[in-house]
Amino acid sequence: MEYAYSKGIIKLPGKELTILDRLVFRFLKAVDFKYTIISGYVAILFGRSRNTEDIDLFIERISLERFSEFCSRLQKFGFYILNAEDASNAYELLKEGSSVRFAENDTTEPNFEIKFPKRETDYYSMDNSLKVVVAEKHELITAPLELQIAYKLYLGSEKDYLDARHLYKLFGRDLDKKTLKVFIYKLNVKKKDVEEVLGESID
Repeated sequence: MEYAYSKGIIKLPGKELTILDRLVFRFLKAVDFKYTIISGYVAILFGRSRNTEDIDLFIERISLERFSEFCSRLQKFGFYILNAEDASNAYELLKEGSSVRFAENDTTEPNFEIKFPKRETDYYSMDNSLKVVVAEKHELITAPLELQIAYKLYLGSEKDYLDARHLYKLFGRDLDKKTLKVFIYKLNVKKKDVEEVLGESID
């Protein structure tokens, strides 16, 4: 995949939007607060060929009023709350540390799973996010690639390993290897797993 990288920004000038990409950008039209996309869709956005059941996002801790307005906008754009009766109940789930899911009307997958950040790495992904510009006119925000790769290694499924390998191989020359190593250490990923999945040591 052709890309241009500068600090905090990745541009994908030649990428054609997929059906999933278009769904994501339609969802993001309703977002007027700080967010970051994490997990599997990040690898898919950057060319990994696989399906996904959900698109995961952290969002800043907004008020019930702002969240209700967000839900109303989503409804106008053709989405509904999948796992709660209304915005108020959904907000209680977020406050309790659970996630809230939204899906396109008359569907259940793929859905958007949003949650408030809780752990140190969650907040890091929000505060050190990466802007992705697609075809020079579509923008979204993802977590930093170093954390994405380390977390995928930590999760440890075959799907997650392949996501990590794809991102590492594609962006290897632009990654901050020191930061990647820090997160691999923080998440207690075994050295042998790193070497087997990424194809090399990062020491």
